[in-house]
Amino acid sequence: MNDWLKKQWLHFTPWHILLIPLSFVFWTLSIGRKYLYQRGWFKSFRLAVPVLVVGNINVGGTGKTPLVIWLAEKLQSSGYRPGIISRGYGGEVLAVQAVFAHSNPEKVGDEPVLLASRTGCPVFIGANRVMVGEALLAAHTECNIIISDDGLQHYRLQRDVEIAVVDGTTGFGNGALLPAGPLRESLSRLRYVDALVINGRSQLDFIQSVKPIQMQLQAINFYNLLDPDKVCSIGDFAGKQVVAIAGIGNPERFFQQLQALGLKFKSQAYPDHYAFHELDFAKVKADIVVMTEKDAVKCAAFAKANFWVLPVSAVVEPRLLSLILNKLNH
Repeated sequence: MNDWLKKQWLHFTPWHILLIPLSFVFWTLSIGRKYLYQRGWFKSFRLAVPVLVVGNINVGGTGKTPLVIWLAEKLQSSGYRPGIISRGYGGEVLAVQAVFAHSNPEKVGDEPVLLASRTGCPVFIGANRVMVGEALLAAHTECNIIISDDGLQHYRLQRDVEIAVVDGTTGFGNGALLPAGPLRESLSRLRYVDALVINGRSQLDFIQSVKPIQMQLQAINFYNLLDPDKVCSIGDFAGKQVVAIAGIGNPERFFQQLQALGLKFKSQAYPDHYAFHELDFAKVKADIVVMTEKDAVKCAAFAKANFWVLPVSAVVEPRLLSLILNKLNH
C-alpha cells in the first residue's frame, strides 16, 4: 500500500478522483488543529531552554538526520551543549526513553541510535516531545539547547527556530496534501520557517519570499561494520562483486552517490526504516556489501567481514549557523 501511494504522489492519476476529497478533509483537520494552537485553545508548552526544530512538510526522507548531526557539532563549537529529542520512528517505544550508541534500533529507531553515536549528545525519544524534552533536561542539566529531530507539525512544543528540509531531487511530488500527495502541510507553510534547507541540487521553484540554503552530503571513506577501525577507499573494491543496500527514504540518492564515486554494483532498495535481519543477506552473493550508516546500526548485531559502511557528512552554507545564532541571541 505504501509503495502504491508513493507512485500516485508523483503525478495526478485517475485514483485522485477518490484521493483529493480525502486530502480536503486532511487539510481541514490540519488547518483547524494549527488554528486552535495559535489561538491558545490547545495548550502548547515552552521548555526551559531554546528549542530548534528540524523537520519537513512532506512524507519521506529529506536528509534531516545529517543536518541534525551538523547542527549539533556546530552548536557545540559555538559554546552550546545540545540535547536531541526524537519520536523514534521505526522503533517500538512510545514512552520517554534515553537512547545510546549501543541501544537496540528495533526498539528505539535507527535514527536516534545514529544520532547518539555520531554526536555524543544526550538523545531521548518518545511520542510526547514536551515530556521527552523535560526528561532530557532533568537528566542532563548541562544542556542549554534542544534540537528536535522532526516535529515541525508538533505544535504542542513551542520552538525558537524552525528549519524545513527539502530533498532537492524528489521535491514535493505532485504538490498535493495527504493522501493525494506527499505533503503534511501546504507549500505556504514554508513562508513561516526561519530557514529552508535544500538537500542536493534542485530545479524546484520556491516561494519568492524564501531564499533556500544549500546542503550537500559529502561521502567519507568506507569503514568495516565488523571492525570499524578498518577503512578503505573506493579503489579497494575494484574487480569485486559489490551489492549496495539501502532502506532509507530515498534509496536512489545513496545509489547515485556510489555511482558518482565510480563504484560498480548491484542495488537492492528496501522501505524506509526497514528492519534488517540476518536472513535478508542469506541469498546475497557478493564479495562486498555496502550500506548507509542508518542501515548499518540495524545490521551491526550480525555484521560480517564483508559489510562496509559509507558515512556521509552534511556540508551546509555558513549562513545557516549565523542565522540560528542571531535568532538565539535575540
